[in-house]
Amino acid sequence: MVNRKLKVLVIDDSALIRSVMKEIINREHDMECVGAAPDPLVAREMIKALNPDVLTLDVEMPKMDGLDFLERLMRLRPMPVLMVSTLTERGSDITFRALELGAVDFVSKPKLDIARGMEEYAIEIADKIRAAARARVHKPLAAPAVQEKFTADAILPSVARRFSSTEKLIVIGASTGGTEAIKEILTKLPADAPGVLVTQHMPEHFTKSFADRLDGLCKISVKEAEDNERILPGHAYIAPGHSHLLLKRSGANYMTKLDQGELVNRHRPSVDVLFRSVANIAGANALGIILTGMGKDGVQGMLEMKQAGSHTIAQDEASCVVFGMPKEAIAAGAVSEVLPLQSIARRTLEHLAANHAKSSRV
Repeated sequence: MVNRKLKVLVIDDSALIRSVMKEIINREHDMECVGAAPDPLVAREMIKALNPDVLTLDVEMPKMDGLDFLERLMRLRPMPVLMVSTLTERGSDITFRALELGAVDFVSKPKLDIARGMEEYAIEIADKIRAAARARVHKPLAAPAVQEKFTADAILPSVARRFSSTEKLIVIGASTGGTEAIKEILTKLPADAPGVLVTQHMPEHFTKSFADRLDGLCKISVKEAEDNERILPGHAYIAPGHSHLLLKRSGANYMTKLDQGELVNRHRPSVDVLFRSVANIAGANALGIILTGMGKDGVQGMLEMKQAGSHTIAQDEASCVVFGMPKEAIAAGAVSEVLPLQSIARRTLEHLAANHAKSSRV
């Protein structure tokens, strides 16, 4: 029995972009572009007629704003949507709003020049369409105000000896669907929570906007990580899209380190690199969380964290947009417990408090 091809509908006001997207999609053996609409009003009728599996949706369009269309679509007929966004501050703000409204993921709008690397862009588009097709699409909750594959060894060797400390640390790794999952956790942390390091697969033009958006919603301070800054309680540090984020130590202090080395698991920043650095430096003083996402990035690093004494948590299948990274981590024996997204922040704080009380009695 031959598997049916994924049916993709492209919605973009640019005829050139529609043509490029159609060509990228149709060259893949497992998907086809069944239509291309210049605006949401035309798209609405095409959705009824063609019943596509995935939509690609431009962020800013005439006749009906992409966000208005997405909000109506997710309320009346929820389906996987991949946003196509411009690399601007306004574009990134709108994109994060689209993710809040239920879009699965986003990809930057192609720059039609040789320097952009159209082959790499085509691979990214195809991968994200496949992930979107497998995603669990939920009606959104009310919103609060290809390169060579390297392992983490390419960036940081694993070590057996670790420093002794009592300072606690929370580390989070995520990919597809992760922006909303990270928001769910960070908005529940109190102002005096331990320092948090976050790696979310995201282009560099978006990470600062993501951090700024979270900073306005959370009791803790959230910022894009810089190189060689002290990790403070009540602060979260988001890996910039151009660099791996690592943990290092200076005397008694935890510090950040940025590294622009090779892609790891096809990503920079890589969750594996962050988790391994935490296993090397913090060990049992760290708590690791792996959230929704496609692929295996973070699995080996989380296993090393657990082996170093860290408590590790994976998001459960029912609450994941894409149950890829958590599933692989569970299968590898890297996870201490599996929890629904809504319970992770509370359990994290409970575990750290119990661990602190135990160490105080010793």
